[in-house]
Amino acid sequence: MRIEAEFMQQIAAAAAEQTLPRFRQAGLVSANKLASGFDPVTEADREAEQAIRALIRDAFPDHGIIGEEFGRENEDARFQWVIDPIDGTRAFISGIPLWGTLVGLTDNGDAVAGMMSQPFTGELFWADESSSQYTGPDGSRTLSTRQTTDLAEATLCTTTPAMFTGWRGDVYGALEQSVRLARYGTDCYAYAMLASGSVDLVVETGLQSYDITAMIPIIEKAGGVITTWDGKPAEAAGDIVAAATPALHEAAMKILNAR
Repeated sequence: MRIEAEFMQQIAAAAAEQTLPRFRQAGLVSANKLASGFDPVTEADREAEQAIRALIRDAFPDHGIIGEEFGRENEDARFQWVIDPIDGTRAFISGIPLWGTLVGLTDNGDAVAGMMSQPFTGELFWADESSSQYTGPDGSRTLSTRQTTDLAEATLCTTTPAMFTGWRGDVYGALEQSVRLARYGTDCYAYAMLASGSVDLVVETGLQSYDITAMIPIIEKAGGVITTWDGKPAEAAGDIVAAATPALHEAAMKILNAR
């Protein structure tokens, strides 16, 4: 099915009404999901997801919804909307504008449309079955990855090297040593920068479906490749590698699977 750009914009606007007024405000954290560690939840997360769910229910009452904060509904439906109201909550509560609202659509498990909205910077990245698009302060354009094929010329992003432990830490470290530049703390914004031709690789681990589903069509329609580390569809989540070109993806996979 075709999802119009106007609907993506409506979702982005509804979420922004909940997130922007709360960004850079005091007392943001309302809960911690982890008994040992820190996985914050804010009122903005919850209210934004509720606003998105309301729009989807109204426009597509037969569709299912999977959200980070409120779980699943209509989970036997062919079409499923996958929501992360604020991807990068740690950045959000720190006042850093590298968070975003992620909403993806799957058709029998395959990601077919998605959007990433960063309302503080006024940017919207989205894709349908035909193309990957950007709208922001500098205008609108079709997204396209850059044609980097050599790891030695690549820019790599990950949220933090601390997410890789054991053998994953070893192979990630080897990959980072192979690239020209590594940057941290970028969350979903890194995938958007890959699709727009600013970075070349994004490597992460321990992702949930709501962390990545929206970005899959954005990257693929821009010309990039995104899979799990063992080459499965990225919809499986877990260990993820996204690359600007097939050749760069293959080179990164060789290192990530060198155990």
